[in-house]
Amino acid sequence: MTSAAAPGHRPGPPGRPRRPAWAGRNYSLLAAAAVVTNLGGNGALIAAAFAVLGAGGDAGDVGLVAAARTLPLVLFLLIGGAVADRLPRHRVMVAANTLNCLSQAAFAVLVLAGEPRLWQMMLLTALGGTGQAFFNPAAEGMLMSSVRGEQAGRAFAVFRMAMQSASVGGAALGGALVAAIGPGWVLAVDAAAFAVAGALRSFLDVGHIAPREPGGGLLADLREGWREFAGRPWLWGIVAQFSVANALVGAADAVYGPLVAEEHLGGAGPWGLALGAFGAGTVAGALVMTRYRPRRLLLVGTLCVFPLALPSAALAVPVPVGALYAVMFLTGLSVEVFGVSWMTALHQEISEDKLSRVSAYDWFGSIAMLPLATALAGPAESVLGRSNALWGCAALIVLVTGAVLCVPEVRELRRRAPSQSPSVPLPATTSGPVPGAVTAPGTADGA
Repeated sequence: MTSAAAPGHRPGPPGRPRRPAWAGRNYSLLAAAAVVTNLGGNGALIAAAFAVLGAGGDAGDVGLVAAARTLPLVLFLLIGGAVADRLPRHRVMVAANTLNCLSQAAFAVLVLAGEPRLWQMMLLTALGGTGQAFFNPAAEGMLMSSVRGEQAGRAFAVFRMAMQSASVGGAALGGALVAAIGPGWVLAVDAAAFAVAGALRSFLDVGHIAPREPGGGLLADLREGWREFAGRPWLWGIVAQFSVANALVGAADAVYGPLVAEEHLGGAGPWGLALGAFGAGTVAGALVMTRYRPRRLLLVGTLCVFPLALPSAALAVPVPVGALYAVMFLTGLSVEVFGVSWMTALHQEISEDKLSRVSAYDWFGSIAMLPLATALAGPAESVLGRSNALWGCAALIVLVTGAVLCVPEVRELRRRAPSQSPSVPLPATTSGPVPGAVTAPGTADGA
């Protein structure tokens, strides 16, 4: 008489280790591609800022390049969500990766060839933002449709742990490489990472997703997604919160952080390590969430957003570099608790055929103010002073996080049994995970 397989694991060939049932082919490919893009992308964010500074730019120029990436991301996100719920999601992801690869390769060539002009850097980062606008809703929908059941929270936590582990190495290595060999080569590595990730994602299988019924067109799809989004106060309330919080954090990290690092912390290397400490914190937070299953998903998650104000306050002082590392680690850990809780809530509450559209509205709201914030970061520094601007960022993050706790559904939404979830169940024959991605609003594994 053979013994029953342990719950949550699938039997494998003799001599080979078993893996969790939720870690199927699609899940494994998505995780591997996310690791690759995060290794390259986190270094590239540092490289882009220091490429602007190396070309003679100032805080305003760094903000303009950052805004050039986020503006098309905002403009095309809703279309990207509707497209991802209509077309095979893996094809949308591969096309986006191709665009990102080409734009980053061109950016690298410009930096390596000489002094790139501001408008050229803005144009190429805008192309990257366009690719991300189509990638993010497709990626989030693909990940969530590849996981189901009571192990969904653990699957998301493990996925994010792998992704954030790559962020630790990418940020630390990227900062060191920018200091050692210059930003151009770091951008070239990111272009290669997009090529590898696109190749991996081309092998994703969408056979487990039911064919979409013919609809009334793109506008009808967008209206249906809006009704799903607007009818849930917990959803639009938290997205509104992150619309402000992400804008403030983006301004602090993309504009003020590199400048404080240049003047007080020793340059690109220490700033890269600080971002790496944040990534290490998110790894620790994801590890916690593989075991911790909060019943009130959004209440616990939102309470863990308050520490997001700490990095801005630390840069405002500025604290010694060791203290900054500790602050970034704590912030990453606490925010990751929110991230896994948020993904679990979306997976539980939103049906599979609307995941990408709801994700698009989530992303759109979460980053809508980011281009404005990054563009205004330089002028705000001139008017208020850098320290006052950073203290203002910290205070506003605390304010909006406290405000969202006034929404009853945020305090009361509870984890449910898998049988109560509205998500469409996956057939038992899927090649992806059969028993059963991401992220805080506006966050995914990167294009």
